[in-house]
Amino acid sequence: MALSKAELVEYIFAMVEKAQGKKQLKAMDIQKAVLKAHPDQPKNDVKFAIKDLIDGSRCVYTYFGGSFIEIPHEEGAAKH
Repeated sequence: MALSKAELVEYIFAMVEKAQGKKQLKAMDIQKAVLKAHPDQPKNDVKFAIKDLIDGSRCVYTYFGGSFIEIPHEEGAAKH
C-alpha cells in the first residue's frame, strides 16, 4: 500500500537520519529504497517528498563529487 504524503516525508527523513554519518544518500538511492519497500508508491511522490524536506529545511543538498541529501549540520558556534 502506498504511503500518504506525510508518511512518505517522515519515512524518507528517517532514512536520511539513519544514514547520517555512515552513508551519503543520493536522491536516486532514496527513490530506489522507497520503491523497493513500497512498490506501488508513485515515483513523483518520492520527488515531491524530498522537495518538501529540502524546502522545509529539514534536509539539505550537499555536493561532494555528486549531489547528496543530508540533515543540515549544526555548526559549532550554532550550539551556543
